[in-house]
Amino acid sequence: MTTLAITVISADRPGIIARVAGALSGLRMNLTDSSMTVLSGQLAMTLICAGETPIGAVRDALGEAAGDDLIIHVLPVGAQVVPTVPSASYLLTVHGADRLGIVSGLTTVVSEAGGNITDLTTRLAGGLYVLAAEIDLPADADVTALRDHLTVTAAALGVEAELQPLERDEL
Repeated sequence: MTTLAITVISADRPGIIARVAGALSGLRMNLTDSSMTVLSGQLAMTLICAGETPIGAVRDALGEAAGDDLIIHVLPVGAQVVPTVPSASYLLTVHGADRLGIVSGLTTVVSEAGGNITDLTTRLAGGLYVLAAEIDLPADADVTALRDHLTVTAAALGVEAELQPLERDEL
């Protein structure tokens, strides 16, 4: 079984997802995990797929599907390591005036506490900057200290931050 990580970047327009998914389906590669979004008119996809098709054949087929308007990278995924189950998951929300260093400052605080950011989205609407991040924390994490450190760091950046427990719903 071959497991591959595929990234696709392109100016957004209808049909790109269908074109890439069709090429993979035609190779009998099962799309097992994906994330797709449009940011400022640019489509970004990350796909994990599995099947019996050799990586070279997948690269060739996706190269044809890419034409001259898609940037596609195909990488093998190593042996699957079963992730440890976090003790708890949290949602970090941040909002305030846009300024340089918000993501860097707050994600550093999370990292220093042993947190793993599993999803992060930011949006700038006018002058308002909004960040939402899903975070898995280890069993020994001091959540109170993390909240305090996030609050202090956010205030220094001129934004507000809130850390709330997150119920994990599996798809």
